[in-house]
Formats: sequence, structure tokens, C-alpha cells
Amino acid sequence: HGAAELEETGTEALPRRTPAPSWLPTAKGEEGDFCLRSSDCAAGLCCARHFWSKICKPVLREGQVCTRHRRKGAHGLEIFQRCQCAEGLACRLQREHGPADASRLHTCQPH
Repeated sequence: HGAAELEETGTEALPRRTPAPSWLPTAKGEEGDFCLRSSDCAAGLCCARHFWSKICKPVLREGQVCTRHRRKGAHGLEIFQRCQCAEGLACRLQREHGPADASRLHTCQPH
């Protein structure tokens, strides 16, 4: 009895694999699927908070609005998290042609 029961296979005993829980997806999650971590999601998606659960959301592309965190750990406080910017892009303050602080919007921009 226990998590790793042994099954006799000739001369050596191997632990029996416990099947994955039925709620755990077997394939990589698509956009909108529930997840626990980004590795649960298909390529181009990340696992981000949506209300009180987490779903696969698209990684941000150039020009899309992103969230810049001033404090480390603040990402966990959001109800609607966004993914990070795609590789080669950084989340930077959008430059407008108006007054300096007309927009505090951050967008994904090339490094």
C-alpha cells in the first residue's frame, strides 16, 4: 500500500506508474483551456490568471499592450494577467506625440 506499489517483472521490481488525474490535460492546452503552468499550454501561449483560475492566453506580439511590474511579485495580484511579450520584444512605455504623461500605456516593442 502507498504511492509507489511494486509490480513483479521477472528479476527486478519496478514502481507502477500512477495514471494522471482525469482533470489534467493530456495534450498541450489551446487558448482558453485551463492550465497550471505555461508548459501546459501549446506554443505561443502562456498560463495566466483569469478571474480565480488560470487559462492559456496568447504571448503578446509587437504593439500589443503589456503590463510592466514595478515590484517583483506584483504579477500574482492581478485578476486578469497578460502573458509576457514574445521573444525579442520588451514591455516599454509607449511613446506618444502628445504631452509627456498623456499615456502611461506600455506596449511590446523591439529591444
